[in-house]
Amino acid sequence: MRFEQPLISSQQAIELEEKYGAHNYHPIPVVISRGEGVYLWDVEGQRYYDFLAAYSAVNQGHCHPRIVQAMMDQASRLTLTSRAFHNDVLGEYEAFMTQLFGYDKLLPMNTGVEGGETAIKLARRWAYAVKGTAKNKAKILFAEGNFWGRTLSAISSSTDPSSYEGFGPYMPGFERIPYNDLVALEKALEDPDLAAFMVEPIQGEAGVIVPDEGYLKKAAALCKSKRVLFIADEVQTGIARTGKMLACDHEAVRPDILILGKALSGGLLPVSAVLADDEIMLTIKPGEHGSTYGGNPLACKVAMAAMQVVIDENLAEHSARMGTLLRAELGNIKSDRITAIRGKGLLNAIVIKEKDGIDAWDVCLKLKDNGLLAKPTHGDIIRFAPPLVITEDQLMECSAIIRRTIEGL
Repeated sequence: MRFEQPLISSQQAIELEEKYGAHNYHPIPVVISRGEGVYLWDVEGQRYYDFLAAYSAVNQGHCHPRIVQAMMDQASRLTLTSRAFHNDVLGEYEAFMTQLFGYDKLLPMNTGVEGGETAIKLARRWAYAVKGTAKNKAKILFAEGNFWGRTLSAISSSTDPSSYEGFGPYMPGFERIPYNDLVALEKALEDPDLAAFMVEPIQGEAGVIVPDEGYLKKAAALCKSKRVLFIADEVQTGIARTGKMLACDHEAVRPDILILGKALSGGLLPVSAVLADDEIMLTIKPGEHGSTYGGNPLACKVAMAAMQVVIDENLAEHSARMGTLLRAELGNIKSDRITAIRGKGLLNAIVIKEKDGIDAWDVCLKLKDNGLLAKPTHGDIIRFAPPLVITEDQLMECSAIIRRTIEGL
């Protein structure tokens, strides 16, 4: 298949963004014009390995043909009705997802942060309607280091000044405890007004922070003992990224409320979902929550195709195998610049010690020059999360690029 190169250079594209776009991102200086599988190409035709996978939104690989075909087929038929009317795809999608994950109901939204907002609204309403919490007293507990977006609610739960500083006043009723700390959780659960504990099974944006084995299982049990909902934010960790369909599956934990997003569409358009049982989900009545685009037929068809690809191609099992191999290869790098390697499945990170004026950002620029795209988080951490369709040969080639780059600094 032949692709025409865009009539614009990387420099021109960057200058246009700089002049006409808001300055709320600081991207790696590369301008992508095409993607396929684990590869990305810039406007000059240079090919790169993608080791970010759009923050785990393209677990199935860029432009997976089955998902693209599903999108094209539905786009030519019906894209949007709003929820003012029924459509002929939403019920099929809801049945597919609830049966796949084992819940009574699904509430469809668009972005991951909308999923988080929805889960919090559900938890608060459940607290008032079912638990008997006094009006406007319900609290939501979060772990320090959390990241689930940049809405006002999301930043109100954050402990990162770059997220919340200068945007107050903040959402009331949010509490925070240290991540991976069961003693702190047990103490916080003594509050009778606590409605839910919302937590990432692995903290992605914080730098791929993996909790102690057993933490999730014990945390969920503690919540249940105090009649507090356990909300799993699996927007980034879910859909086979960590070597299981859900990261919670590693400890056989079934969240009271499950939030999914990102790879739910295979990277083709924003799709998120919140799953829960009737006791929780049916507390919200018509007119009390919704979205014009939530549950649109295009998104539903794409999401079903994206999930079927994960199942048919055994991407969870493949992610587990490739992740083990990647961490072993990273461990063979001979450099004192790497101070830690951590991860699960194909959600991994290395911690880079600044040395000779070279930090994690500089390492990512060198990786780009050598044909691999990654980006730092929190200054000194580089996340390695390629599409889950990466082959062993491709992974070994990428490992060699990373080793050559870091050892050659």
